[in-house]
Amino acid sequence: MQLNSVQSICILRLSAIGDVCHAVAAVQAIQRVHPNAKITWVIGKVEAMLLDGLPGVDFVIFDKKQGKQAFKTLRAQLKGQKFDVLLNMQVAFRAGLASRCIKAKVKLGFDKARSKELHSLFINKRIEPKSEPHVLEGFMQFAQQLGVTDFTPHWQLPLSDSDHQKAVELVGDEGEPLLIISPAASKAVRNWLPERYAQVAEHAIKQGFKVAITGGPTEMEKALAEQISEHCQAEVLNLVGKTSLKELTCVLGLATVVLAPDTGPAHMAVTQGTPVIGLYAHSNPKRTGPYLYQDYVVEVYNQAVIEQHGKPATQLPWGVRAKGELMDRISTDAVIAMFDKVVREHRL
Repeated sequence: MQLNSVQSICILRLSAIGDVCHAVAAVQAIQRVHPNAKITWVIGKVEAMLLDGLPGVDFVIFDKKQGKQAFKTLRAQLKGQKFDVLLNMQVAFRAGLASRCIKAKVKLGFDKARSKELHSLFINKRIEPKSEPHVLEGFMQFAQQLGVTDFTPHWQLPLSDSDHQKAVELVGDEGEPLLIISPAASKAVRNWLPERYAQVAEHAIKQGFKVAITGGPTEMEKALAEQISEHCQAEVLNLVGKTSLKELTCVLGLATVVLAPDTGPAHMAVTQGTPVIGLYAHSNPKRTGPYLYQDYVVEVYNQAVIEQHGKPATQLPWGVRAKGELMDRISTDAVIAMFDKVVREHRL
């Protein structure tokens, strides 16, 4: 690949929110090296709501709910375009099929160890193998192929003054420290127990913190927030379903610390420089944990993997998941201790 000749770049990363946040860091690193390159990003419908207006990037929405029509629409939207390089940052088979609708001289994908779901059939060049990479580091390897040498992530998300104002209106701007609990993951099995969230909330309130619960408008998220509130003896602010993705990002940016399982808002908070206490049982936090705050993870993943596979995670294929009901193994005491550590280290 002639790095100096790259004029048009297509990014293929459809989902999910957390992964898209990681991809933004790589895309903006590429922009700093190739400020004049035309960048097109094929992205999922929900994810586009967060990134709409990202400077220097044209978005093409791929709505998977449309089924076969989504591929026809994508092909029509990109008709007549041929890119210098396609960065295929998603190994899902659906993404592979989508890449067939994108014309590019070079189709760059993952190394063999990270290739799944026939990913190898849809690419003609690979990034280098890497030992135990975080998802963000994997995306930065794509940027490296385009000449990026500074892999320190920086984020500039397209958040408006009105987004920030709405966040301030919701949580107040009284100067007191704020704990945001974003309790719901995409799958209920990854959610921590509501009574334990409540115990941490009560501990934070005794330390002078205001506590707010955030989340989307789904019934699961609403029910979980209500359960936490019911278990909490002190008052907490329930913001579930009351924000757009951009407004939620601003709320997370106002937080002093965020408590969350393996879920998109944890990574949204990282983009805002807010410390995150991540709760992990099913996925390896070294791979998917809050990138800048992996020292603040409370995890039972490694022990669960040993029990289920008879080997430590370091001796298993990278990214192997633990299965079953595991979140109840994360103790309240461990999370409170981590909260106190964050408060001390940040002198909050």
